[in-house]
Amino acid sequence: MKVILDKQQLHLTLRRLAHQLLEDHLDLSETIFIGLQPRGVRVSRLIMDVIQSLNPAQPAQYGVLDITFYRDDVREELHKANKTELPFSIEGKTVVLIDDVLYTGRTIRAALDAIQDFGRPKKIELCVLVNRRFNRELPIQPDYCGKAIDTITSQKVKVEWDKEQVILY
Repeated sequence: MKVILDKQQLHLTLRRLAHQLLEDHLDLSETIFIGLQPRGVRVSRLIMDVIQSLNPAQPAQYGVLDITFYRDDVREELHKANKTELPFSIEGKTVVLIDDVLYTGRTIRAALDAIQDFGRPKKIELCVLVNRRFNRELPIQPDYCGKAIDTITSQKVKVEWDKEQVILY
């Protein structure tokens, strides 16, 4: 096991991502931030807390998206759906999808399919806490990345929120 981001590094990384998002999206009325269920929700909420603290006068539009039934990698276990909360229109807006770890790209492909059921955004961007650069199965790359790492297929990356760290094992 190797710690990729310790507690301090994790919080600094989340803060940096929030700053980068604000730099590129000064007019928050034209941007919608969406955390991907289940693991992207915690990351996205923490980033949104920082964005709101840095820019309290302009509320950010934030929602969560469940992509369970859009996945193409069917697993043995029963799919358990999570909640989707998008209480606003995404039509003509810039959508920023936020997730914890980008690996094969299949979660993001499913999110791209799911988001189309809610309208046609002007643009879709991707923000991830950790980008596993190798073993991508689809041509998907993040616009915002907290930490880029090189891994092999047998390795796993896990965000341990109880210990506030990211590990490679």
